Amino acid sequence: MAEGYWTRWPSREGLQYEAESRPRRILTGLSRIVVLVSVCWGTFSGGRYTGWAAVVAAAGLGAAVALAAGYLRASWRQRAVRAYALAGGVFAAAWLADWGHAYLLADVLWYGLAVTSLIRLPAGPALLVAGGALGSYAAVSWASALSITATVGGLLLLGYLLRMDVEARGTARRLLAQERAARAAEAESAALAERARIAREIHDVLAHSLSAQLVHLEAARLMLDSGTDRERIRERVVAARRMAQDGLAETRQALSALRGEFTPVGEYLVELTGRERAAFGVVGTPRPLAAEAGLAVRRTAQEALTNVRKHAPGARCAVELRYLADEVELVVRDQRAARAEAPGALAASGGGYGLLGMRERAELLGGTLLAGPHEGGWRVLLRVPA
Repeated sequence: MAEGYWTRWPSREGLQYEAESRPRRILTGLSRIVVLVSVCWGTFSGGRYTGWAAVVAAAGLGAAVALAAGYLRASWRQRAVRAYALAGGVFAAAWLADWGHAYLLADVLWYGLAVTSLIRLPAGPALLVAGGALGSYAAVSWASALSITATVGGLLLLGYLLRMDVEARGTARRLLAQERAARAAEAESAALAERARIAREIHDVLAHSLSAQLVHLEAARLMLDSGTDRERIRERVVAARRMAQDGLAETRQALSALRGEFTPVGEYLVELTGRERAAFGVVGTPRPLAAEAGLAVRRTAQEALTNVRKHAPGARCAVELRYLADEVELVVRDQRAARAEAPGALAASGGGYGLLGMRERAELLGGTLLAGPHEGGWRVLLRVPA
């Protein structure tokens, strides 16, 4: 038996008004009215009390009802001292009623005290109160031993079953509250995750598009400062314009991707490497990728190729997509030893957060991203579950 069982109060959640069904509440109210009417009728119908005796009996009946109501309220609020004191008051009122020949009232008070104590009090005090009430009934009852035994056993069983019902309803309400809290937390977490996903997509699209435009515009500015011919400057401006158009298209694709609608990764990389004049190869059998994994491959390829333009313009670049058993790998290599242009001011453009963003995206998916020097150039290796 659990520690503290004998002194632990029953579940208060199960005693709450909202925990009961509407038919149960109606039946409880009707049963209380029937008991009260029956007690009043049984007390005064026989003409046993007349004159001042009737007034005293009515006052005693009112006091007994008030004590019983107070006891029910105190035990519901689980106020130990008040509940035990009022239980004692109800017990004494039952004995006074029996002494005054209001036998039905006395029996009802003992019955009710025994059952409600088993439902509402801690197990130890409940057994003491129920034992005292039912023992008192058995001591003064005129019924046969079999009838008394059946009545006492039935009331004990009824109290126990109702207590189990209260505990079950309390447990159900606690579980329901926990489930609602879990659902609310899950919904909040999903909303936060979705907002973070949207923020990453917007950042990655804008960072890629704007940094690419900045590269070309910065190159155009340097050419203007150095007096380069207008045709080469025009090429840079046209390239920046094309990057702006591509950025707009990428923004639309990102919105589609957030809805789960985007072109397959392989097709996208073919288009991207074609625009960037990079070699592209596929290893393994292509297969559809999950939305998050596909977006990670797309954004990493974009950022890696943008970095090549910024830091090694003119260098040969190769992109390889590898379909492994449970993962997909993206490898972007460039040969910076063979680059045609020095990075100069172009390398200083941008915020410098691209590599960090790629790594965070990979780690969120349970993958890894490695970036660093490799065979005389630079390599970016992305590996994510897929």
